[in-house]
Amino acid sequence: MMKNLKKRLKDQRGLTLVELLAVVVILGIIAAIAVPAIGGLIDNTKKDAIIANAQQMVNSAKTAIASERDVEGADNKITMKELIDGGYLEISEDPDTKKPYTTANQNSSYVIVEKDSSGKITGYKVMIKGKRGLDRELSANSITRKNIK
Repeated sequence: MMKNLKKRLKDQRGLTLVELLAVVVILGIIAAIAVPAIGGLIDNTKKDAIIANAQQMVNSAKTAIASERDVEGADNKITMKELIDGGYLEISEDPDTKKPYTTANQNSSYVIVEKDSSGKITGYKVMIKGKRGLDRELSANSITRKNIK
């Protein structure tokens, strides 16, 4: 009995062409499912990074206002460049390009401080420009992935 089993094991010569083809087809199906899922995951991660940059800008604007800055003027706007120059914000990188936001993007990315008629701060709106940024000025509490270009 053992001799017969050993003989069968020794006669095995490898995979047939059909078996090999089945393995390749299965691997292709797995790749077809996994690649789009990973692509979507990477895209969502980049959108989350833009949201985090926007929230950091709002927090930096709050710090700037609390420490020294009185926001005046019709637009009550603090640009990313002003926050960086004032030391309230470090230069962050655009998640799509993996490079720091350009000076043009720093000047066109801003936080608007909303005030009521008595001058009390009622809220913050933020806009971030980059390769892909926010599609409009948004309240700091309402930024979601669907708001990103």
